[in-house]
Amino acid sequence: MRVLVVGAGATGGYFGARLAEVGRDVTFLVRPARAEKLAASGLSVRSPVGDVHLAEPATVTASDLAANEGDGFDLVLLSCKAYDLDAAIADVAPALGPTTMVLPVLNGMRHLDALDAAFGPERVLGGSCAIAATVAANGEIHQMSPLHTFTYGERSGGRSERVERIEALMQGVKFQPRLSETMVLEMWEKWSFLATLAGSTCLMRATIGDIVAAPGGLAFIQALMEECRRIAEDAGNAPRDKVMQNTSTTLTAEGSAFTASMLRDIENKARIEADHIIGDLIARSRDGAHPMLDRVYTHLKAYENRRAREAA
Repeated sequence: MRVLVVGAGATGGYFGARLAEVGRDVTFLVRPARAEKLAASGLSVRSPVGDVHLAEPATVTASDLAANEGDGFDLVLLSCKAYDLDAAIADVAPALGPTTMVLPVLNGMRHLDALDAAFGPERVLGGSCAIAATVAANGEIHQMSPLHTFTYGERSGGRSERVERIEALMQGVKFQPRLSETMVLEMWEKWSFLATLAGSTCLMRATIGDIVAAPGGLAFIQALMEECRRIAEDAGNAPRDKVMQNTSTTLTAEGSAFTASMLRDIENKARIEADHIIGDLIARSRDGAHPMLDRVYTHLKAYENRRAREAA
């Protein structure tokens, strides 16, 4: 199976490197500058579960794909930030053959609408991942904890021959792959969790433990969690009781140093996925009663406005 990984950053670079590590046919779609660096020094991952170095990773640029349109890959792994999705769609389009599968692991759900419109819903699978990783100044990918799950499945549920092929592709890798028969539900469960985590830690500029220890902090997290759960339920994908219990335990733990990557982006004055993680969740609400999410969204949009003004 020929696999095209869109980007060689913290997420795509990590999972793509792990696939290539066990001999899979992986090509990274990268910008010309990144291609030059990878050609010079390779792709390196520093990880608590074992380092990996690809001396000569296979790379391709968007112009290369355009010049060879029709070659086709079997699987496209899409892990870009949501605000880069339109550019990624345009870049990857020439790589799609008649039976190419597109497997996105973006946050939220709005990316599915864009991918369906561009490539047709029959191509687009469901997926999610969990990893804490970053790209260092020297281009190395640093995995910050052993967490590295990668989940995939048909959006209609159940199993199919094509996702069985992906499951075969994943055999022997050093991350934790899993074929889900309830993929859309799991995507909603992750979205509800992430919106609560990002909303609380970004608004309060603090860790979960710091928020819980503050007056009203625990009640705020619980109220935000319930708003996210209710919107998911209204969409027909109520998080399962066990998942909600785990979410509550994680996001209300005393002394927890847990924060969202969005908070780190804010602290680094970087772009954030305010519209995709919080704004789109609000837009899917049926009753309009989401005061905590509204407060979070106002805060995130104010940050974006300030960042745009200072960059002007």
